[in-house]
Amino acid sequence: MDLLTKTLFLCLVLALAHGAPAHPQDSAAEDGESQAAVPDRCDGIEFDAITPDEKGMTFFFKGSHLWKGFQGPAQPSNETFKELDDIHHIGHVDAAFRMHSTESPDTHDHIYFFLDDKVFRYYNHTLEDGYPKAIQEEFPGVPSHLDAAIECPSGECGADSVIFFKGDDVHVYDLSTKVMKTKTWPDLPACTSALHWLEHYYCFHGNNFTRFNPTSGEVSAGYPKDARNYFMKCPNFGHGGNYKVPKCSEVKLDAITTDDAGKTYFFSGPVYMRLDTVRDGLHAFPISRSWKEVTNGVDAVFSYMDKFYMIKDEQVYIYKTGARYTLVEGYPKTLKEELGIDGRVDAAFLCPNEHTVHIIQGRQMIDVDLTATPRVVIRDLPLPFSDLDASLCGSEGIKKFHKLHMLMLDRTDTDAAARRSPEVGAALVVIQGLFTPWRGFLFDQNPWDFQQG
Repeated sequence: MDLLTKTLFLCLVLALAHGAPAHPQDSAAEDGESQAAVPDRCDGIEFDAITPDEKGMTFFFKGSHLWKGFQGPAQPSNETFKELDDIHHIGHVDAAFRMHSTESPDTHDHIYFFLDDKVFRYYNHTLEDGYPKAIQEEFPGVPSHLDAAIECPSGECGADSVIFFKGDDVHVYDLSTKVMKTKTWPDLPACTSALHWLEHYYCFHGNNFTRFNPTSGEVSAGYPKDARNYFMKCPNFGHGGNYKVPKCSEVKLDAITTDDAGKTYFFSGPVYMRLDTVRDGLHAFPISRSWKEVTNGVDAVFSYMDKFYMIKDEQVYIYKTGARYTLVEGYPKTLKEELGIDGRVDAAFLCPNEHTVHIIQGRQMIDVDLTATPRVVIRDLPLPFSDLDASLCGSEGIKKFHKLHMLMLDRTDTDAAARRSPEVGAALVVIQGLFTPWRGFLFDQNPWDFQQG
């Protein structure tokens, strides 16, 4: 497939991804059930449980039915998880979550369902041998008749944990020590289901949801919100307004970087997206949500020694990475103070396991030694082009972006990076995610509306 065909194909994907979904009532009920017997989540129902599976598909449960993903009709749960009704006749689930336990590969990414005092464990939609078990056998101390459950990885919680909700009580279960602590979070409504996605934690109650901090229970401003505006496609709902799909020529990337944990960050205007895995996909969030001091976009970003360097208007912000990004004391500083250079920065990149940051300013590429104090410019190379939007260096080489153009280079040849201009290429492979739902996981009609969950 030639490059032009690839670009046209990706633009087509971009447009089709935003096609209007069919309303659930447009689909006929299966197995002879009357349409009235099939729940419609656009009616504003309260979910029994929500969980993604090991492939990233999110399931919403209500009674004996479930929904796959964020659009489409309800279907009987036992069509996907056959043993639920065929063998055990449980009819519904109280709570569900997808396990995150890096120390236990035998359980990592497996789905757990809870009903009364029993727990069911599934992988690849198949009930595992030995299940169901008593909840107390699998999770000592955790009560029965749960309302909701959600996983919390180390780094976001102190250790790989599961948070169980029952009434006003919150039970935090440490998967390594098997110690449970019970808390009360007065600001958080009673959750009937919960969902974790890309460091965001959502408590569902009634037809609403609330975003919360998994360690303190603190509720984010502006909540609760109606789930129909974010987590499903419903007529007369959605917070995207009159948003229109952008033209491919309007796509612009301000910065891109990969941190030491292998997570890739895309920045455009006031929002960013983070790609952990293809399974989890992409979604836009306001930059100020994670880096609260950076309120007006970025010019360039790079990661070095577990720190994030964010450049905007000749100011450098340095953040410690971790569960939350924390601004290093004394910052921001000027470019001159921190990197020994003046002027507006167009892009910056740092190759893995190296200590030289390559800074693009107009038609110049300036190399700065990050091991030197104060910082020292060690090379200044001319470029055959200007107005570069973003650059990234990784195991696949150096990527340089200018609108819909991308240049791929051997990462060891930064001289070539300085000499060659970006060519029409596969830039959209990277940046189409800024506008396109991934596995159906965009809540809204407008990925740039940063009122989303």
